[in-house]
Amino acid sequence: MSHSAMLSHLSFGIADLGRSAAFYDATLAPLGFVRIWTADDGIGYGPPGELDVFAVKLQSKTMALPGPGFHLAFTAPHRDAVDQFYAAALAQGGRDAGGPGLRPNYGPSYYAAFVFDPDGYKLEAVHQ
Repeated sequence: MSHSAMLSHLSFGIADLGRSAAFYDATLAPLGFVRIWTADDGIGYGPPGELDVFAVKLQSKTMALPGPGFHLAFTAPHRDAVDQFYAAALAQGGRDAGGPGLRPNYGPSYYAAFVFDPDGYKLEAVHQ
């Protein structure tokens, strides 16, 4: 069993499904993830031909974002994918939270970028 099997899936509540669809379609593609399912109130993403691992679901009530210290890190297949994730995120309305680069305080080959999605969730793409 790989360590990636630790979680079944994770979902975020979002305010605008169209906006989030455009954001996540663009940012997850360089990492090798595709849209697995689409419903009127949500979208699921994962590796091609597999089950969803990450989903966004439309919320009609005010959302409470996780506090400082929370973020979701996506595995990137190579450093260029981290760069592409970051560029796509900013182009789709995401906000910078730390541009692509080595993070030696996390490990000698830890290459990552951080963004906030349009709803304010902190995301990371990392290649080690």
